[in-house]
Amino acid sequence: MAGQIIIDLFTTLDGVQQAPGGPEEDPEGGFRFGGWQAPLMDEAEGEQVESGVRTMDALLLGRKTYDIFAAYWPHYADGPSDGIAAVFNRIPKYVASRGTPDLPWAASHRVGADLAAEVSALRDRHNSIHVIGSVDFAQTLVREGLFDVLNLWVYPVVLGAGKRLFPDDGPPLGLSLLEPPVASGRGCVLLKYGPGSPVETADMDEALRER
Repeated sequence: MAGQIIIDLFTTLDGVQQAPGGPEEDPEGGFRFGGWQAPLMDEAEGEQVESGVRTMDALLLGRKTYDIFAAYWPHYADGPSDGIAAVFNRIPKYVASRGTPDLPWAASHRVGADLAAEVSALRDRHNSIHVIGSVDFAQTLVREGLFDVLNLWVYPVVLGAGKRLFPDDGPPLGLSLLEPPVASGRGCVLLKYGPGSPVETADMDEALRER
């Protein structure tokens, strides 16, 4: 059975995924709300995240997210052998980049230009390949249909401006809900989607009559 490409994103109610982790994470475009996720985190949501981390056997990252992770996780010790740092430091890391960057983090590899072929090879090699953050790269994977699961942790906050997985110019996309939503005590809701049918339109009156 082929492995899965799983995109994990923390998002606001209005779809902003930029810099949830800290003020200096990604100020591109004058973004002023870096670190918006931290005040809304709780134990239940943290367990959801750690549970997903324990299942992954590879990371697939955009260059910017890779640089942020490589500067942080190799120096962080979180105790248990299956903690986030331990898993991230142990498993292979694959980096999508148009250049030939230095990849100092152990077990890091550059992804070639033929993204469809590279994703196919990763599915053959691994079971659970996670794309964390990397909004620009995740846009490409979604646009090209190169993903199997989209995990959205939706937080009860609205920011207005910021990077989004789904830009104003599309493409249109239908999704299929894979599991019932799960909510944390502070209002974070985990939505787990897979690729769905093409977007369709219909007359509401006709749709109601057919029920």
